[in-house]
Amino acid sequence: MTRVALAAAVLAMVVGTGTGTAPASARPPVERDAIVSVIVVLDAQAGVPAVRGRHQAAVERALRATAADGQRGILALLRERQRQGLVSAITPLWIVNGISVTATPSVIRELAGRTDVREVDPERTIQALPRLAAPFSSRSAPGAASPVAVEPNVARVNAPALWDMGFRGQGTVVASMDTGVDASHPDLAGRWRGGTNSWYDPYGEHPTVPTDVNGHGTATMGVMVGGDAGGTAIGVAPDARWVAVKMFNDRGTATSTAIHLGYQWLLDPDGNPATNDAPDVVNNSWTLSSGGCSADFRPDLANLRAAGILPVFAAGNYGPTPGTVMSPANNPEAFAVGATDNADVVDPSSSRGPSSCGQVPTPQLVAPGVNVHTTDLYGFYTDLSGTSLAAPHVAGALALLLSALPDLPPDRQAAGIASGATDLGTPGADSDYGYGRLDALAADQWLTTAPDFTMSVSPASARTTPGGTVSYPVSLTGVNGFADDVSLSLSGLSSVQASWSLTPSTVTGGTGTAQLAVTTAASIPYGSYPLTITGTSGSVSRSAFATLVVSAPPDFRLTATPSARTVNAGNTAGCTVSVSALNGFTGGVALSLSGLPAAVGTATFTPATVTTAGNAQLAVTTASSAPGGSYRLTITGTSGSTTHSVTVTLVVVARDFALTASPSAVTVSRQQNASYTVSVSSSGGFTGAVSFAVSGLPTGSSASFAPNPLTAPGSATLTVRTTSSTARGTVTVTITGTSGSLTHQATVSLTVR
Repeated sequence: MTRVALAAAVLAMVVGTGTGTAPASARPPVERDAIVSVIVVLDAQAGVPAVRGRHQAAVERALRATAADGQRGILALLRERQRQGLVSAITPLWIVNGISVTATPSVIRELAGRTDVREVDPERTIQALPRLAAPFSSRSAPGAASPVAVEPNVARVNAPALWDMGFRGQGTVVASMDTGVDASHPDLAGRWRGGTNSWYDPYGEHPTVPTDVNGHGTATMGVMVGGDAGGTAIGVAPDARWVAVKMFNDRGTATSTAIHLGYQWLLDPDGNPATNDAPDVVNNSWTLSSGGCSADFRPDLANLRAAGILPVFAAGNYGPTPGTVMSPANNPEAFAVGATDNADVVDPSSSRGPSSCGQVPTPQLVAPGVNVHTTDLYGFYTDLSGTSLAAPHVAGALALLLSALPDLPPDRQAAGIASGATDLGTPGADSDYGYGRLDALAADQWLTTAPDFTMSVSPASARTTPGGTVSYPVSLTGVNGFADDVSLSLSGLSSVQASWSLTPSTVTGGTGTAQLAVTTAASIPYGSYPLTITGTSGSVSRSAFATLVVSAPPDFRLTATPSARTVNAGNTAGCTVSVSALNGFTGGVALSLSGLPAAVGTATFTPATVTTAGNAQLAVTTASSAPGGSYRLTITGTSGSTTHSVTVTLVVVARDFALTASPSAVTVSRQQNASYTVSVSSSGGFTGAVSFAVSGLPTGSSASFAPNPLTAPGSATLTVRTTSSTARGTVTVTITGTSGSLTHQATVSLTVR
């Protein structure tokens, strides 16, 4: 589907339903039903390396730089449309290089038609997953402090075994994307990291203090880090600290924009890339409610993983029908978790695979999610069920593992908890239990002893044109003595869309590099294609993810502001020439000007060449003798064989003067004097000296000017002296003003009686 067709579909869906509109108070005077909210995703996406720790700053800087460069032109357009009253909200997003826009349908169509726009997605409205009360659930107040027993769900995942080894989540930070957290709860208050970089409410309803009016987020956080203030140990990682994004507003709904902003905040909570304050793991107990494979948030998840953060997701409560794991949980970058009871039987409501996005298996894991005792609002406790409670078991277990192995990358995190899982159901991975039920101790043992290998692709995004070729470097590293051969394969493209090769196709010894080369077909549609590179060695299989972006050839856009200037001859006028990069353009653009006659003036560009994107100043210096007129000037930008032009209009006001005389008629008798005022006005900044002469005087008379010459602008007095012999009658007197090559005349009437 083309971008314009997609935009039409988005408009039909959004305008038809009325969803996604901004608050009326935030809009200019535009018809309510004419407003559409969308996410505009730009074509250029950052190729970020997979890193952890302090190197997370490299990921953020790459994302910010790509967005700053790619969004410059479209933001200028949107702000102009905003001044015209056609746009009511603009929110730039660097985590996906996109812009949240609320605008009229005409603007949305205009955006979709741009070559630097990859897609236009509707602003989604998402409901928080319901709190599923367990059978015979009770809501209780805190109990006695001793003796402290461990809740059966916590014991089931073997968390206490890691506690006994000294790993209780200390030194780690878990994050929640949910309805918020009741920070006053005795089992959560002391575990909040605190500070302005530990709480984010994109709606501004509770900007400074962690708050939860729903209870869902408080319940999931209790499973991750809750203590034993209620008399039993309820949290998997009780010594971890927490931060939270209030992804849902107080009405229990979330927007796509708020979700993007939430993930963006998680990558850099304090807004300073130099500080490493991102969380170590993020729990997402939410899904979209519609089926299929949605990639709306896939870039967010991919960038979280690139920064070392594994996004854990609840699989959803839409089971037992197959194929009910919803997005984003079914995206390859997510780690989806289903729910079991304390007898290790999958809950009927737990969503099942297979994944519509091709992720195998889905869910990847199951964890306790039935009759889970956890924190509730106002210091209470409650028993709840659902995959929303299962997922935070995995997030908490990851905090334990990262406490023991601080530099564990996301692919190893996922491999560890999957490989250490207790196999349930059909032997091997399946669509009900995934790899099995979470076992934190077994995951730690596997990570520290089992031979394994990791795979990465960096950079993970490449751009080409139809018929073009790109390559991806693939790295494999053996762990714990792994030295077996690994065969490589690719999925995500059909033979009609492209051809590809992996060189070598087998990495000997489990450690090494390979090159994936992809050549696209000339007929492949523009778009973004998710790729999965899989390495297989016996029963061990690992994957790395990449993105192929097929777009129009690299290009640039040329604009000039203002498009028209007026200048007096002898002065200088100019405009700003802007070069915007499209489709990954990185060349230099040489600027030239045509249409300016030599007699009019000269032109210079500063700088004469703009590299990749930026601005140059055009200065046209006109000659003092430049003829007046309107000149259509053509600015041309050239980069190799690619040229673009833009026209501007230069209006030159020539240096000149005008001559007038008053009064227009004078009558005198012989021997009297006649006086006239001769006025000289300037145009084009004329300040020259004008010399006067007179003709047509009657016989026997004389004339003089004072002053003569006159420096323009100004006026002089013409005095005509008659004598007793001056001829009687009426004559027309011509006054001539001369300055260099410029000559102008004025006439007056003189009657002598």
